[in-house]
Amino acid sequence: MGTARAKFLEEDGCLVRVVHLDRVEKARREIISERELDRLSLTYKVLGDPNRLKIVMALKNVEMCVCDMAAFTGLSESAVSHQLRRLKDLALVKSRRDGQIIYYALDDEHVSGLLEVGLEHVRE
Repeated sequence: MGTARAKFLEEDGCLVRVVHLDRVEKARREIISERELDRLSLTYKVLGDPNRLKIVMALKNVEMCVCDMAAFTGLSESAVSHQLRRLKDLALVKSRRDGQIIYYALDDEHVSGLLEVGLEHVRE
């Protein structure tokens, strides 16, 4: 086998182009709606920002107010508030008022699960 051909096999792993219709049909049956696909994509995109991810990670086990998160992240209170709006829009965080203070926490255990699975993956 020539060098170019061997390199092709190494990089691509497929010498013969074949469409496996049964696998394509299975993928089509299991596809999610465009709306769900867009929302899931946006969720990962929002979590892909280091500052937002730092905020979400901080809220993993404790409620915090904007001042707490600003002190933790080194961001301004205004920047933290802006990031929290994005996170709330996607139901990743929720808020609770106690007098004049608004505390933030992860919206539910699913958000915590996303973080755990992601961390587990990068720590392998």
